[in-house]
Amino acid sequence: MISAGEFRKGITFEINGEPYVILDFQHVKPGKGSAFVRTKYKNIISGVIREESFNPNDKYPKAHIETKRMQYLYNDGELYHFMDEDTYDQTPLMADQVEDAIQWLRENDTAEIKFYKGSAFLVEAPNFVELAITDTEPGVKGDTATNVTKAATVETGAVVQVPIFIETGEVIKIDTRSGEYLGRA
Repeated sequence: MISAGEFRKGITFEINGEPYVILDFQHVKPGKGSAFVRTKYKNIISGVIREESFNPNDKYPKAHIETKRMQYLYNDGELYHFMDEDTYDQTPLMADQVEDAIQWLRENDTAEIKFYKGSAFLVEAPNFVELAITDTEPGVKGDTATNVTKAATVETGAVVQVPIFIETGEVIKIDTRSGEYLGRA
């Protein structure tokens, strides 16, 4: 059990059997009345964000989130299949569970999958990936203005803004959290 007075960013807890993570908190001690904890928290499963004040003495069960490194195997049209690297167990996931990460994953790449009570709810791609460009416009000779970018499609199908001198076939490094081009690999 965790009391509301111990809330910090990143702590997971349960309310009515639903898991939540603390996004922001503030301990408030007004001149009159009792202290309280103003909190902004997010439902881990549904993604709904709420703001609420708690009594610092209120106690809630801690939500245990398990993280596993798994290898992305393939997509069969509706399910994305991942394999646990330790036990070789396969886990099929729906498109809405992998939507943010799948644009950065190739077959056989590894990702972190978060589980709550044995059910996967989130797939996280590595923070940085190196992908080859499959399609981009050729650079225009003489266009030397600084910070000019163009759209480039990488091998996973994601579209990234790259400098005009990058050509089709080059391997680039990408920050998956922002989708930003970092440089040539």
